Amino acid sequence: MDRVRLGRTNLMVSPVGLGCGGYSRLGMRESKDASIAEGVVKHALDLGINYFDTARVYGTEEVVGKIVQSERADVVISTKTMFRDKDGGYMPAEKLVESLEKSLVRMNTDYVDVFSFHGVTPEHLDYCIEEYVPVLQQQIELGKIRHLGVTESFAQDPTHEMLRKAVPGGCFDVVMVGFNFLNAGARDQVLPDCIAHDVGTQVMHAVRRALSNPDVLIQNIEQLIASGEINKGAVNADDPLEFLTSHPGVQSIVEAAYRYCRHEPGVSLVLTGTGSVDHLTSNVAALTAPPLPDDLMAELDSIFGKVRSVSGD
Repeated sequence: MDRVRLGRTNLMVSPVGLGCGGYSRLGMRESKDASIAEGVVKHALDLGINYFDTARVYGTEEVVGKIVQSERADVVISTKTMFRDKDGGYMPAEKLVESLEKSLVRMNTDYVDVFSFHGVTPEHLDYCIEEYVPVLQQQIELGKIRHLGVTESFAQDPTHEMLRKAVPGGCFDVVMVGFNFLNAGARDQVLPDCIAHDVGTQVMHAVRRALSNPDVLIQNIEQLIASGEINKGAVNADDPLEFLTSHPGVQSIVEAAYRYCRHEPGVSLVLTGTGSVDHLTSNVAALTAPPLPDDLMAELDSIFGKVRSVSGD
């Protein structure tokens, strides 16, 4: 698999990253059998993936650390920390350092390549920057973190208000942004600033429930027609993506959704998560396929180009 530059980090990463959270959590949400998750991580390495995104709350840090240990120098590990407690209050800064230390132990590594604030919404960004960033920059000086990142909460912030402020601010070398063909607002709202400031990007939500479950897709489209974000006459109510699935150059909605995101200017890598090696193989095939044909890109954007209220979850 090719390597791409992750913005100003200068880390060379696979354009496909293994997302170790989401609904699957490498299969550990349904099963506590770590061997299944270990098999997925091993298969990712075999496919050429060298970027692994995890977090303390996912419960997959130990699996990632165990499997990639022998290739640590060639692997990029991204993990994340919560910054609010169970009551919704801000944690003391030392708790974030403790979270980092525990992540290092779980992954049996001396450093994390990307350490991100997890799911920051607009009202919490300033506090994170003012109270936490200086403390974590000390951990960079100690060599325990290579680069700071921030991830948005796409479902709560589908217009990317937080990232529109965070990216130009200069604190974060890497961001995680929600982007898919149902809501491609990041194309105008986030990605141009990432290019201008040389910030690396991880795309999440390329495929979530609305693009993998037909019933959820129809519910989303009905909602968007009701809100006026989609023209009712622009889609077939019974099969809204028939024009896509019937195209000879497309294998499935999921394949098309990954291809839509992968080649967007400003996208460094696209995350994909699964608990199945076969599913991972097919997702990687989609993400390493050529861009969608221009006519399909134009059709998708003509239908969904005004959508800003949903995340596709």
